[in-house]
This record gives sequence, C-alpha cells and structure tokens, in this order.
Amino acid sequence: MCVEDGELARSFEIDSRRRSAPSQMLTLILTVCLWTALGMLIHELGHLFAARCCKVHASELAIGLGPTVFGFSIGSIRFNVRALPLGSFVRLDGTALKSRSVKAQLFVHLGGIVFNLIAGFAGFGTIFGGLNLLVAAGNILPIYKHDGWKCGLVLMRAYLSRQSQPFEWAYTFSGGIVSLLLGWAVVRMFM
Repeated sequence: MCVEDGELARSFEIDSRRRSAPSQMLTLILTVCLWTALGMLIHELGHLFAARCCKVHASELAIGLGPTVFGFSIGSIRFNVRALPLGSFVRLDGTALKSRSVKAQLFVHLGGIVFNLIAGFAGFGTIFGGLNLLVAAGNILPIYKHDGWKCGLVLMRAYLSRQSQPFEWAYTFSGGIVSLLLGWAVVRMFM
C-alpha cells in the first residue's frame, strides 16, 4: 500500500497533537498551581505588611496547612511551606490586633486583598493577574474565617460596642448563604 507524502505528513501532525495535549494540560495545571501559590503568598505578605504598619506582632507566614515541610526564619518571623496546599495564613498576635482601632483592624484584615488587587491589575490579562483577582474576590466574601467575615465581625462589634454570640452566629450563617448564592450566580453567568 502506497501513501502519498501529504497524507503521511498529516498523520504525523495529528499524532503529535494528540501526544502534546496531555503535556499541555499538565503544563497548564502546574502553571495555575504555581501562580495560585504566589498569589496566596502575595496575599499573606499584604496582611504582614499591614500588621507591621500597625505594630501587631506576627510569628509565622505559611503557605499550605498541616505539618511543615520546610521553612526558614527572617528576624522573628518563620516562613513555612506546609504539606497540604489548601490555603495560607499569617499568625498574628490576636490580642494586640483587637486592642487596635477599628480602622487599624480593618487595614490589617484588608491588607491581603489590597495586595492581590494591585498584583491582579498589574498582571491583568494573564493567568497570574486573573488568579490574584480571584483570590481577592474570594477573600472579600463573608465566608467564615475569611477576610470579609473578619471585617464584618470587627464592624459589628464596633457598632454593638460588645461581642454578641447570637448576632455573630447569625452573621456567620447568613454570610455563608450569601457567599454560596453569589458563587452560584457567578458560575451560572459562565455556563
């Protein structure tokens, strides 16, 4: 059986595209993971910067959760990479933060979002920029233990001039529901 040169070239071209698709997908997944980790680092550096400006002590900045894989110290702050890449945090002195003014507390809680917005707009149109904007948007929602939730709690406590467990539970529950509805609406816009 004789195959013309053009057909043989097309068959090799199709075959090479099939083999490169999984490697392209793997490259995309690794790129998104890397940029997401960098976006989380930028977010936590924003909190750290704001905390330092407000003279609130921080002892650790970590990417990931669970046991520490490796880390290093700069001054009094320990920088760690942890085993489960599901989040990030800065360990702040909560008592010192609560003793600061409402403006200072909001500044610290919003510091990460501001840094993500700056990085997102600086890298606008790239995977890095888009992921930073997503990290900022996800953190401004009033989801339990996220920055938006913490800001709402600070404002509620300032407005009530005290802590109120029933109000805080209602706020936490309603904030979760609102966040789910907003997430559902955004997903529906793109489907």
